[in-house]
Amino acid sequence: MYANRVESGGIMAEQQFNPGVSLAGAVDLEALKHQVKAKPGQAGGAPAAGGYVIDTTENTFQAMVQTSATFPILLLLWIPTDDRLFPMARALGDAVNALNGQIQLSRIDISSNPSIAQALQVQGAPALFALIAGRPMPLLQGLPGDDELKQLTDEVIPKIIEAAAQSGVNGTAPYSGDPDSDAAKSAGATGAVAGAEQVPPEHAEAHRLAEEGDYAGAAAEYERVLGSDPSDALAARERAKALLLARSGSADVRDVRAAAAAAPDDVEAQLAVADIDMIGGQIQDAFDRLLDFLAAGHKADIEQVRKRLLEYFTIPEPTDPRLARARRRLATLMY
Repeated sequence: MYANRVESGGIMAEQQFNPGVSLAGAVDLEALKHQVKAKPGQAGGAPAAGGYVIDTTENTFQAMVQTSATFPILLLLWIPTDDRLFPMARALGDAVNALNGQIQLSRIDISSNPSIAQALQVQGAPALFALIAGRPMPLLQGLPGDDELKQLTDEVIPKIIEAAAQSGVNGTAPYSGDPDSDAAKSAGATGAVAGAEQVPPEHAEAHRLAEEGDYAGAAAEYERVLGSDPSDALAARERAKALLLARSGSADVRDVRAAAAAAPDDVEAQLAVADIDMIGGQIQDAFDRLLDFLAAGHKADIEQVRKRLLEYFTIPEPTDPRLARARRRLATLMY
């Protein structure tokens, strides 16, 4: 047992944790006893990602860090084939999903992504960090006992959200689907990386660029796909997301919001903060901000705002009621 101090803004607690799985030195025979072949979501395996729980790799790590400027993230460094870690992963996932996007859980398999463990100076699994505005704050190293795990889910996670809000990071994480759905279980059973098998061949290069964080390149590649097939709704949606992240994925949320508040008549400032809202999943806020801007009499900027809104309109599901309302209001404001 060893002590671990948890600090994140107002978070401060003295806890004790059991050692977890070491990555250094000789083969860990105990870890071999607990190794399972089942994939996450498969019977006998770890809980699947889904809802507000994502799996992050070395290719997507930087993009994930950038989104922590919009909403707080809980980083779990683990090994998804070690059944000693499953209860912790399940408890954290359930706690995060119950908060409806106030925080995201990002799980990182350090056996497949050792460079992330190195960067965070992690010697073994599990390790837990809070990530707010790109700043990682260590919460624990090693397996927590039942009481410590309950303290994490009931007390520490809410304090992370509170500390993030005090820093202006209070957006909503995107929802990625029901982790208990048939689709999620099927993906887990086949060992598929989230969405990997659903990428159309003609989208493969754009998808690769987006995973590597080259959002401008991905947007250009999706534009090429749309040139061949203008009716490709998935390409249009992914292009809009890539353009959004290329423009504002690494923006400082507080600076952008302060600039918009200081210049309510500046179209660029309002477009920038609307981007931040979209990245944070605050779709209605983004729509209303730009539509209210037009309603306030900024007719000279109508084309610029219209183009941005049409880009945004490709991101939600076509049946989203917010989309229909925003389209109607835009049409009214234009004529």
